[in-house]
Amino acid sequence: MNTVSLIGRTTKDIEVRYTPAGKAVCNFSIAIGRKYTKPDGEKVEETSFIDIQCWGHTAENVQKYVKKGNRIAVIGSLKQDRWEDNGQKRSKLYVNAQQVEFLETKPKEQEPKTEEEIKPENVSWAE
Repeated sequence: MNTVSLIGRTTKDIEVRYTPAGKAVCNFSIAIGRKYTKPDGEKVEETSFIDIQCWGHTAENVQKYVKKGNRIAVIGSLKQDRWEDNGQKRSKLYVNAQQVEFLETKPKEQEPKTEEEIKPENVSWAE
């Protein structure tokens, strides 16, 4: 059995590319935090970065609806690519996603600015 379920936040905006056959594919990473306390009482926070690959409509929907920092759930399987680089064997382990669930709600529309908020003395002018 090769099944992985993860929840994390995307580390960048998603970019889709297309194979010569026209199939959509995207690669991105999610950050997964873990907090625990050591036996001596020290609190520890760790972050793992997991590479994800999506294909087809899943890839296109992820690009369309997911932005950097969004929380998502990924269900898929582990896949390992192996190759040789200048005589040295290399490999990369990643999750081949079959399902991605968007866990963020749409951002609320910003309220229109009031006259008080847009007075010149209340606006910061960056150069």
